[in-house]
Amino acid sequence: MELNEEQQRVRGYLQTQAAKLSVVELTEKVRSDMDQLHAAAAGVAAERFCDRPAAQEWSANEVMAHVLDGAKSVSGSIVAVLDRGATPGPLFDRIEKTDDRRTADEWWSALVVEREALFQRVKAATGDEHLDVTWQHPFFGPLNWREWLLFLRIHDLDHARQIAAISAAV
Repeated sequence: MELNEEQQRVRGYLQTQAAKLSVVELTEKVRSDMDQLHAAAAGVAAERFCDRPAAQEWSANEVMAHVLDGAKSVSGSIVAVLDRGATPGPLFDRIEKTDDRRTADEWWSALVVEREALFQRVKAATGDEHLDVTWQHPFFGPLNWREWLLFLRIHDLDHARQIAAISAAV
């Protein structure tokens, strides 16, 4: 997999910061930036939350479903590495049509539950467990569990911007 300049920049950020920060600092960085995702989702008018700005674009509801689905996949992979040293399979960045309609607050609550369980598990780690175990990210190449944890921050911020744009368009 050949990375373009932007992908290399983001990968470099993930590798550098994930290696530099403690597990507590990593979790707090992810947790604090989750607030931007929450604010963006809460900023969409409730009656428009499931509306797509255009036929081929995502609704805020679909974005939040994607974020929660991704959080579960990444969390499960990180825990598998920490608990067993298991190499997870690749994760895919995709949007799936969902009939699951929730409010912004319902999606947010589910995400918080998922993330807090991950944060508690990660905080129990020493931080150097199984760093040789990597698995493929669809855009940034192989990452270890610390890098994947920090990736959640980038994922949240990216989708917060997307939801803000959706809110402005619907």
